[in-house]
Amino acid sequence: MPLLLSGRGFRQDLERVGALALFAPLEGGAETRLMRRLRAAGYQAHLTSARGLGDPEAFLFQLHGVRPPHLGHHSVGRGAAVGEVHRAMPLLAPQLQAEGPVLLWLLEGKVLSAAELTALIGLCRREPRLKIVVEMGGARALRWQPLEQLVVGV
Repeated sequence: MPLLLSGRGFRQDLERVGALALFAPLEGGAETRLMRRLRAAGYQAHLTSARGLGDPEAFLFQLHGVRPPHLGHHSVGRGAAVGEVHRAMPLLAPQLQAEGPVLLWLLEGKVLSAAELTALIGLCRREPRLKIVVEMGGARALRWQPLEQLVVGV
């Protein structure tokens, strides 16, 4: 249990590699403690789901278009057959303009492809203040590994 009290080993590994794959017990709690320890260490943490992420670079850093789902009740005469495009603000651009490290915590990372995981690793290399934790599934005990090792294994 000392691991969860300080979180020092997790933070050191995160700062060393930049992107970690996390496997947490399904009853929860461990990942919340780790995130709280990182926030106490000065990280600006942003928690979001990996579902619907699409192109990670565009979604996180650029103004991008999003089409709402067509529910069959709307007139498609005004826009295209797939609906009108809405502009969405980048998720992390405001956090990166401030000082200090930025943490992106992605839930449900098992839905991401190897190409998307590789793109996330590239973002960490390009922006050294950005650290990414991707929850990849459950495990009996809390464990993590560099995301790059997971991508090579896939």
